[in-house]
Amino acid sequence: MFCFQCQEAAKGTGCTIKGVCGKTPEVAGIQDSLMYFMKGLSIYANIARENGLEDDSTNKLIMDGLFMTITNANFDKQRFVEKLDEGFIIRTKLLQILDNKGIKFDKKTLHESATWNASSQSEYEKKAMEVGILQLNKNEDIRSLRELLTYGIKGIAAYAEHALNLGEKKNEIFAFMQKGLEATTNDNLSVDELTGLVLECGKYGVEVMALLDKANTSAYGNPEITKVNIGVRNNPAILISGHDLRDMEDLLEQTKDTGVDVYTHSEMLPANYYPAFKKYNHFVGNYGNAWWKQKEEFESFNGPILFTTNCIVPPMKNASYKDRIYTTGSSGLEGAIHIPNRTEGGKKDFSEIIEHAKKCASPTEIEKGEIIGGFAHNQVIQLADKIVEAVKTGAIRKFFVMAGCDGRMKDRDYYTEFAEKLPKDTVILTAGCAKYRYNKLPLGDINGIPRVLDAGQCNDSYSLAVIALKLKEVFELNDINELPIAYNIAWYEQKAVIVLLALLYLGVKNIHLGPTLPAFLSPNVANVLVNNFGIAGITTVDEDMKIFLN
Repeated sequence: MFCFQCQEAAKGTGCTIKGVCGKTPEVAGIQDSLMYFMKGLSIYANIARENGLEDDSTNKLIMDGLFMTITNANFDKQRFVEKLDEGFIIRTKLLQILDNKGIKFDKKTLHESATWNASSQSEYEKKAMEVGILQLNKNEDIRSLRELLTYGIKGIAAYAEHALNLGEKKNEIFAFMQKGLEATTNDNLSVDELTGLVLECGKYGVEVMALLDKANTSAYGNPEITKVNIGVRNNPAILISGHDLRDMEDLLEQTKDTGVDVYTHSEMLPANYYPAFKKYNHFVGNYGNAWWKQKEEFESFNGPILFTTNCIVPPMKNASYKDRIYTTGSSGLEGAIHIPNRTEGGKKDFSEIIEHAKKCASPTEIEKGEIIGGFAHNQVIQLADKIVEAVKTGAIRKFFVMAGCDGRMKDRDYYTEFAEKLPKDTVILTAGCAKYRYNKLPLGDINGIPRVLDAGQCNDSYSLAVIALKLKEVFELNDINELPIAYNIAWYEQKAVIVLLALLYLGVKNIHLGPTLPAFLSPNVANVLVNNFGIAGITTVDEDMKIFLN
């Protein structure tokens, strides 16, 4: 195996024996085969689109497949086998549609990914030996740009799936994902052309995050300032993790009046900020911290855990909670019960996990108190006058965007120390699970404005961009980079990649990215990002503080 798509790539270069995330070589291989197949399917989808045909089944298959291959999303090899089986059926139907419409093309001129045929797990596994990242891309810079584009597209797919679950979609977004995937098979594209596609990916990153924001707020209202309980009650409970708010709604509705409480975990914390979910009396609050601490915290939760998306850490063989894990959507874990997708117009059936919860002890309390959040763009814009006044009077000197992901590496303590050492006249704007490094620190407020403003999930980094653009307008500036805002972002996986590309598309420069720069960036590609956009890594807190506050 070879995988270097996440921040924890072994030795800073790539995982070759087993993924640091827990991914086995067998799962890595079948994922490579699925990615290869989807590139070929994208070629046919693009031919269909050029002839005025949009195939919903193809769009969904590619979106789901991309999401399944994101870091920490799915560790169940059989699910990938089934996705490939489904993909070949969909490809056959699409080819039949093209034939029926009289759309002609020469298969001999197509990339081999479009003509590859297989019908069994053994054939999928055999193909994996030929289509790994290093086998397909020999030129380091081309490989780097292709993978940067691919990982951005994976992030787009994740957000597009959440939006689609709430009935929102844009075919232009599916079209770009497929255009980008096909481009990674084209050996005639230059470095400049691939760089252009990477920047175009950022454009669609902005579009898909705006689409998801519309989907979430239309369904559940605009997030509002909320104090979230982090203690527990004496009832059996379900812990819901991941990102999918539609799953949250279905679970809350089905647990109503059952005696089973619901708690959010990690990236699901922002569900507490939405008005629509506050009507549920059995929705208690948030339990625990960022995803990587789940091995200890799931032991003490005592009840079943529902993963709606990525951020799974495969449990140890002797873990007491191993049999309490459920997955749904694009997530998967070998040995866990997988809850099937909802039928069109219906709800997911969570009855099995609810009955399981009733037989479990209530959660063991691991902390008490409250944390505050709900500072998405609608809420912050309502505070705009207060914020502008604080900036004009000097009460707020600077904003620090510290959005992104958390992770296991010890050097991520940097972000806690950075937050602690920030001057008292600065404010942190955050989104994603990076906030768990500092959202429980007693950092105080400035004239009633909390010094940590949590916009929500990683996709809500869109909110931070909207806030910045609004401030640019209010202060009548020509360039977003003239604002008193610095960017010190932590990353872990591919959704953070599309957030970064979206910020670059919006013109944001001088972003510091850590705790390490991506392993998939070749030296030449990294230099392009440094020279054109001012991308930089992190050093020490004290040294970086001097740079940011200069």
